[in-house]
Amino acid sequence: MTASITNALVPLSFEDISLRIPIAEIMPLKQLSPAALRSVKYAQIAASIAEVGIIEPPVVIRDRRGPDKYHLLDGHIRLDVLAKRGDVEVVCLVATEDEAYTYNRRVSRIATIQEHQMILKAIEKGVPEERLARALNVNIASIRSKKALLDGICAEAVDLLKDKHVPINTMGQLKKMKPMRQIEVAQLMIAMNRFNLAYATSLVAATPDSMLVRPKKKINGVSDEQLALMENETATLDREFKTIEHDYGADHLDLVLATGYVQRLLGNVRVVRYLAQSYPELLSEFQKMAEQRRAA
Repeated sequence: MTASITNALVPLSFEDISLRIPIAEIMPLKQLSPAALRSVKYAQIAASIAEVGIIEPPVVIRDRRGPDKYHLLDGHIRLDVLAKRGDVEVVCLVATEDEAYTYNRRVSRIATIQEHQMILKAIEKGVPEERLARALNVNIASIRSKKALLDGICAEAVDLLKDKHVPINTMGQLKKMKPMRQIEVAQLMIAMNRFNLAYATSLVAATPDSMLVRPKKKINGVSDEQLALMENETATLDREFKTIEHDYGADHLDLVLATGYVQRLLGNVRVVRYLAQSYPELLSEFQKMAEQRRAA
């Protein structure tokens, strides 16, 4: 009863069952570039398919004018590899709408957490680690580290970063922090679009000991008071950044309205003449604002 009510209120993102679809009936949204075809990722996916088959089915959506035709939303590299192998069909997930897939999602790259989930699925299916290592062209130690990628990271932080390309070492820095701080740091990395190890390490260094799994080691030449000051300054910067991010939309709208009004004023000859005679500096600034808006 509950499930039926939920389905009635919340539309499903995918059809109930996956379909085996002829590859010729699937239309990619983009062509892979020569660089993508030569990339390490392409070679890894090709080796993985040859070794263990398709782990993550491609995602398609039905063509509105021809229900037997499909548009490829996710899995361009996988489909290209299968086509070049001579496969004629592939099992796909069929999406009911494509609003959830941004153009970034449509680029055939596997995010760090998605790769982790693929490895887990393969292991659950009984694929040996050695075989996975051969498929991904990495050593077994790398497979084991990827298998344990999310150990110690809270579900909320994982959800925030699930479609981001986060280096494995950065994930290791997240594990040094308690869940609430992991969420804050994940949000900061997304807002800044910075996921590198150096940035993550700086965020850990600015985290109070109370929000770390283990207290930080003392830094030579830095007193407790200096470290506390650094942490306070970083916390203040975080708050200011979040405030600016929160207010950006409203401020931008105000700016658009204001510059639009200024442009209308400058379209009035009498107003321009008056400003030129009485307030030339103000007229110059108004003209700069109008020019910047036109350029934008």
